[in-house]
Amino acid sequence: MASKRDGAWRPTTAIVGGGSWGSTLAHLIGEHVDTRLWARTAQLVKEINATRRNGKYLPQVRLPDSLVVTNDLGEALKGAELILVAVPSHGLGAVVKEMAPFVQEDAVVVSMAKGLEEKTMRRMSQVIATVLPNNPVGALSGPNLAHEIAAGFPTATVVAFQDRSVAEKVQEVLHGSALRVYTSVDVVGCEVAGAAKNVMAIAVGISDAVGFGDNTRAVLITRGLAEQARLGEALGGNPATFAGLAGVGDLVATCTSAKSRNRSLGFALGKGAVLSEIVTASPTVAEGVRSAAPLVALASSVGVEMPIAEQVAALISGQATPLDAVRVLMDRPARAE
Repeated sequence: MASKRDGAWRPTTAIVGGGSWGSTLAHLIGEHVDTRLWARTAQLVKEINATRRNGKYLPQVRLPDSLVVTNDLGEALKGAELILVAVPSHGLGAVVKEMAPFVQEDAVVVSMAKGLEEKTMRRMSQVIATVLPNNPVGALSGPNLAHEIAAGFPTATVVAFQDRSVAEKVQEVLHGSALRVYTSVDVVGCEVAGAAKNVMAIAVGISDAVGFGDNTRAVLITRGLAEQARLGEALGGNPATFAGLAGVGDLVATCTSAKSRNRSLGFALGKGAVLSEIVTASPTVAEGVRSAAPLVALASSVGVEMPIAEQVAALISGQATPLDAVRVLMDRPARAE
């Protein structure tokens, strides 16, 4: 059950995306604010309306009776003062373009996706802001495995807007007994960390699959953190962000959890599975697959080296094997930490 919040802002809220994350958000806030959940497929909408459960993505949780579920974006967004965009990064741009005619100019928009647009290397808030230039746009990031949040396990997250007062309004809506919400003005750092950690988790999954030990895992997490912090700072992010929930917190959760889609994909790759077959067989999206190449390209554009990310991108494109990647990383010149 979602708990009542003490915050004053109770906006009409649209959640765009009927996957595990979108459904978890609907579960969290659907009983204390007027909430509409948009899902693309009519069959999923029909199922949720009939059973109050999302059997495909979040079967263990009953969604609030008051929740409106629809596959009509106009219905979902009508009068929405807060819009939570919880669709995968590779489809976000197209969905936001579909949303645009129905979004009121003062609506607050939050990206829940963690990735980069493949061709442009843009962060998700940048993708949204290009289509909705008159709306305040921010991002949410942290160690937020949806199934654990839906189960009520305690965790925390960060909501970032350039204007902290807007972040505080969103905080009022999402903060509760099982989800502590912190605010930040470092949208760049939060989004770089969110995109990069998925790529690092693939590396850790591969390492675990081929039989490397705890030392290797610790090295990949630690050096992966250094890589994403260098990139974030080069792009104008705050280095302190990477020591917090959106940085090391999310990185550790994604790299070590059996529930992590990106670590699981890396593990399957390390066991010799074919990438296309892994992706086809999974009902959910491992964002790191599509983020690896643009992450490396973005880093190169600002003169930042990301050797772990580079090897993950090479593995995903079929240009390297796990053992090739290890050899390249271990043969790098010695240097000061």
